[in-house]
Amino acid sequence: MADKLKFELVSPERVILSADVDMVTVPGKEGEFGVFAHHAPLMTALKPGMVDVQGDEKSRTRIFVRGGFAEVTAAGLTVLAEEAIEEEDLNPDVIARQIADAEEDVADAKDDATRQRAQEALESLREIERSLAVGSRQ
Repeated sequence: MADKLKFELVSPERVILSADVDMVTVPGKEGEFGVFAHHAPLMTALKPGMVDVQGDEKSRTRIFVRGGFAEVTAAGLTVLAEEAIEEEDLNPDVIARQIADAEEDVADAKDDATRQRAQEALESLREIERSLAVGSRQ
């Protein structure tokens, strides 16, 4: 039996997932990376994207994170997410409507600061949409 990785994903509101798993794929700022048990120590910022957790051959969980940090230590992997949304809570139709609203917010922005915040929200929503599309093909 292969060693398991101790994994915790924490949002500001609560612990989303705490489990011993086979592998976790994380959306690092400098690219996605996979973590198994006994991974080298690492700390990195996250970009918006899906954390893909593989518990065993039949168990897979995907959770969208909107930024944060990941730390790999001898004890395991901890992801501290700015926001975390479980895949089953993401509705593609709702996301599409939110993207349309965000595009309007960008177009209607009266100043650079407002436009920047609206653009960041739009980019995050588009990343959710892309992540859902990739997940549906797998």
